Amino acid sequence: MAVSIPTPFDVKLMNVTATLVYAVFTLVLLAAGAWWVLRQPFFPLAGIKVDGEVTHNNAVTLRANVAPQLAGNFFTVDLAKARAAFESVPWVRKAVVRREFPNKLRATLTEHVPVAHWGDESESRLINGFGEVFEANVAEVDDDLPRLEGPAEQAGQVLGMFRVLQPIFTPYELAIDRLRLSSRGSWSVLLDSGAVLELGRGRSEEVAARTQRFLTTVAPVARQYGRTVAAVEAADLRHNEGYALRLRGVTTVTNEAPAPRKK
Repeated sequence: MAVSIPTPFDVKLMNVTATLVYAVFTLVLLAAGAWWVLRQPFFPLAGIKVDGEVTHNNAVTLRANVAPQLAGNFFTVDLAKARAAFESVPWVRKAVVRREFPNKLRATLTEHVPVAHWGDESESRLINGFGEVFEANVAEVDDDLPRLEGPAEQAGQVLGMFRVLQPIFTPYELAIDRLRLSSRGSWSVLLDSGAVLELGRGRSEEVAARTQRFLTTVAPVARQYGRTVAAVEAADLRHNEGYALRLRGVTTVTNEAPAPRKK
């Protein structure tokens, strides 16, 4: 009768190790082979489809600008680089790029929607509804857009202040042509009537309250001189107890010669 001798533990360990090494080697070999096949010119990109918001760009121009920046085939092309290439095109705010089997890329684009000009008039920058500043051909946008100015990193804050202040002027048939935030944090506006208002510093609710008080109280003052709010030429709201005001066509300077002094 044969007696079964148990396999020593070290032999079992060697067998298991050898099996694992063989399995890993096989997997690495298969992966390397698959990677080599995928890198061969068997799966070239046949085209790029563009959809989404392309008001300021056309698909042909987009493909012509982006295609030279793409390297690899359908499987190896870097989608992150492809997305960055699309987003570097003027007006493109966001691009979502994905592979479309069997041999195409599809790019879904979202364009910037400008709500105001940004910065000095000599610049070609705009700001969208998200408070993001971008470069574009300003000749393609409406000339009636307001102009916002301030430190670039505070663009969102400036846009937020514009959205707070404009509804305050609307009942008086006034509109903001220019809103500026100085480097010292002081706000000023130029209205479509030509009036320049120095609004001072503070949080948006403080500046809004100061502006509302001014518009409410300036109307009776203007009426005393036969004027309306639209006749305001300049006002300085940075005073604690009131404001300095200049009305168009109204002056406190007299042209009369002073009376002779009695001896």
